[in-house]
Amino acid sequence: MFTQSEENYLKAIFHLQEEAGEGVSTSALAELLETKAASVTEMIKRLANKNLVDYKKYYGVQLTQTGRKQALTVVRKHRLWESFLVERLNFNWDEVHEVAEQLEHIRSPKLVEELDRFLGRPAYDPHGDPIPDASGNLPKAPKKRLSQLKEGQKGVCKGFNDASSAFLKFLDDQDIGMHTEMKVMQIQSFDESMTVQVGKRQVLLSKTATDNIYVED
Repeated sequence: MFTQSEENYLKAIFHLQEEAGEGVSTSALAELLETKAASVTEMIKRLANKNLVDYKKYYGVQLTQTGRKQALTVVRKHRLWESFLVERLNFNWDEVHEVAEQLEHIRSPKLVEELDRFLGRPAYDPHGDPIPDASGNLPKAPKKRLSQLKEGQKGVCKGFNDASSAFLKFLDDQDIGMHTEMKVMQIQSFDESMTVQVGKRQVLLSKTATDNIYVED
């Protein structure tokens, strides 16, 4: 049995490890979880004692096989609940993260299985994030960022590195969502901001924005 706090840490380590492809620093964890470094260190010790993480000085924290399995269980529940809230309860995609944060800690394997079946076993959540199956297998996730495209190239939006409410609302204002086709019209050499064709209009996106949008050619 794991506490809610332990599950939150495992999920945070999973996300950071997936993004970096290496060990996770305590400072990165503290920043993501908005807590103190001392609290992170204490929790890492607790997780290591349960064989959920390995920690080596200068190399950071990595999930063990057991830790990764548990992290994927939490991620699976979170993304299924986000899908349910958007598809069945008419939540906007920028409203679901905090609600799913609460629902992901419900301990009922049967409920999760029935939720997955009810939704038609979706492979991706409303933000384009892959949903682990019951065995912990992850569908392929897009890795190319909009910022990597060159002038004249097109890409179809397939997900976001930043799923915060503020960023998703910004995207709504620009008429950018899942499966939106975008064409890079101009890239500013000064700050790498992009003018992008979205439908019949052109929008100016900062480098921060284009770095957080995943696309497929």
